[in-house]
Amino acid sequence: MTSKFKSGFISIIGSANVGKSTLLNTFLGEKLTITSHKPQTTRNIIRAIYTDEKAQLVFIDTPGLHNPKHALGHYMSKSVLKTLNSVDLILYLVDAAKDKDFLDDTVLKSLKNLKTPTFLIVNKIDKITDIDRLKTYIETLKTRHDFDGVFAISALKATHTELLLNDIKAHLDPGPMYYPKTMKTDKPEQFLIAERIREKVLKLTHEEIPHSVAVIIEAIETDEENPELLNITASVIVERNSQKGIIIGKGGQMLKKIGTLARKDILNLLGSKIFLDLHVKVIKDWRDKPHLFKSLGYEEEV
Repeated sequence: MTSKFKSGFISIIGSANVGKSTLLNTFLGEKLTITSHKPQTTRNIIRAIYTDEKAQLVFIDTPGLHNPKHALGHYMSKSVLKTLNSVDLILYLVDAAKDKDFLDDTVLKSLKNLKTPTFLIVNKIDKITDIDRLKTYIETLKTRHDFDGVFAISALKATHTELLLNDIKAHLDPGPMYYPKTMKTDKPEQFLIAERIREKVLKLTHEEIPHSVAVIIEAIETDEENPELLNITASVIVERNSQKGIIIGKGGQMLKKIGTLARKDILNLLGSKIFLDLHVKVIKDWRDKPHLFKSLGYEEEV
């Protein structure tokens, strides 16, 4: 590590489903955070660590900004705004396929009150056919805030993401390596396992389920008879008995599908054989009970 080694903390913000987690996974070259076409997939603040010979970038993936409708939503929005005062750079992602983001006013007002440098990242350019419309949208945003850089990318296709990564490195000041070189996140394995299970619930269930679900890892134990096998017990938490029925499915088939898909991802994550024992529990209206958030894996950070 030389004296010119650079490091810094970078917050990724933007509306729900704009592609923040996809961008993060593209930067790291592997699946660290879960993704879904359904809004508010990311609920917790997740630190993802990119390290090479010249720099260490600590990306802070945040929940999608949205108009909160319950206590969990207010918690998520508050968590996002807290990150903006404690980072070296902000990446504000917008959707290239839209003419206006309903949260542009809120975000740009917040940015004006900060001294934190900000890059405007226009994502999903792979979906664009009307270039003039896109240029107009970008110019409108530029007139409202003095961005330190503007980038048009596709996080999904990795278009121009390497150039963006290089510009982020160039923007940061010399600094130390905050985390070990091989470390990819500061989140514990239990969190990463729970997220992979929740992702499969989002993928397989109806629209009424996604925002009502949480996952708790009850136990991770080495099998007594087979030391190479990990036994994982997890509970899928929902708010109503009707939702429990949907997740279990007829004859338990839906829960079995969730478990089968999740098991593959967890196997890739841990690199060891696992037995996944899934259960479903009902905690009525848990999203409006802040005293439960910590036990369900939501903690205020940064």
